[in-house]
Amino acid sequence: MSQTASRKRRRKKRLPEDLVEVTIESLSDEGRGIAHVDQRPVFIDQALAGERVRFRYTRLTSKIAEGRAEEVHEASADRVEPECSAFGRCGGCSLQHLDSRAQIALKQQTLLKHLRHIGDVIPEHVLEPISGEVWGYRSKARLGVRYVAKKEKVLVGFRERGSSFITETEHCKILHPDVGEIITGLADCISQLELKQRIPQIEVAAGDNQTVLVVRHLDAMPDPDREKLTALAKTHGLTILLQAGSPDDLEPLWPQNFGPLYYILDDFDIKIEFQPGDFTQVNNEVNRKMITRAIEFLQLDTEDSVLDLFCGLGNFTLPISRYCANVTGVEGSLVMVNKARANAELNNISNASFHYADLYSDEVKHTQWIKQRYNKIMLDPPRSGAAEILHYIKRMNAERIVYVSCHPATLARDAGVLVNELGYRLTHAGVMDMFPHTAHVESMAVFESK
Repeated sequence: MSQTASRKRRRKKRLPEDLVEVTIESLSDEGRGIAHVDQRPVFIDQALAGERVRFRYTRLTSKIAEGRAEEVHEASADRVEPECSAFGRCGGCSLQHLDSRAQIALKQQTLLKHLRHIGDVIPEHVLEPISGEVWGYRSKARLGVRYVAKKEKVLVGFRERGSSFITETEHCKILHPDVGEIITGLADCISQLELKQRIPQIEVAAGDNQTVLVVRHLDAMPDPDREKLTALAKTHGLTILLQAGSPDDLEPLWPQNFGPLYYILDDFDIKIEFQPGDFTQVNNEVNRKMITRAIEFLQLDTEDSVLDLFCGLGNFTLPISRYCANVTGVEGSLVMVNKARANAELNNISNASFHYADLYSDEVKHTQWIKQRYNKIMLDPPRSGAAEILHYIKRMNAERIVYVSCHPATLARDAGVLVNELGYRLTHAGVMDMFPHTAHVESMAVFESK
């Protein structure tokens, strides 16, 4: 046995087996209960603030102590019964035991804490959270697939928490019902395929017009397998595509005249087409409300020139175009830029232009669009935030900025720069419950020049 393996075995032996009783003092940003044992903080899954629980250690090192609540002796008023039988094992959700309103309050608290501690800023007004349906909301997902020889069955679903194993479950409450309610049928179908051991994942994408499954397969798929998957698609009204190579190498299985997915933004008379692998928001209802709020805070008029950074398919750009003189969308993927242009053409929009640029590179300074004047700016960056582009924004002297974020820590960092260095006021900030039953925090902040 190697020294590394020996050390791992010794660490496992030191993990206490007895349950430990504690009172939960508070919740972490991830929604785990925090208690202290021997003056040491322990982060406990499925425990809520104020509860008296008995927990079992799941990890114990010199730096980290973690556990899982096994018994709840004094329950919080915010505790609810999880809807999904796989909750606690499945990594798709972490907060089903917490009332939905309390989940949103936790996320709002997390956002405001990060703004204060990281950015040294406090919003003048806290926005009412944006929320929607808390079940069946997830229109995009990547599901793992694995044939388990010992069980002689195929498992389909999200991976278990802290593990590469697939969660065994009959349904998924957060997935779009077209897929979430047929997990067992989907797994049974794949278990009958010759390639059942060579299918590692299924990509799910639901639009307003269809729900698509992209079945990844590592070997050529024989005709009998194709027939079984086609029968599944027909039975449940699904579109199935096969992916043998790259993510863009898709073969329509059923129906063979596959057309693009789309979602419609009724308030703006906009139709946005996309492919299953394209980035789109996972929660269609919250996305629509988010766009409406962003446009309200941009306070657009027919003379405005707007810059939309990290524009993607034009999710914000195209609705913005309905209310301003011109809008410029910039995105770091040329493929997405071309699709945004196609969506502008689809909607007969002529006052929106799209450009490719790496917004994290100094090459931005050589582009033509950066030299134009914009009086309003829309930002929707990835988790890493928008720090590299902020010093260019300073030169534009935009009067108003709306910043949509999927990571409160980087939003807080960038808000600190905008307020404390670039002379903006943080007038509004608040969360959007894009991912109910998870600790993921999506938020919006509004900045005005002083």
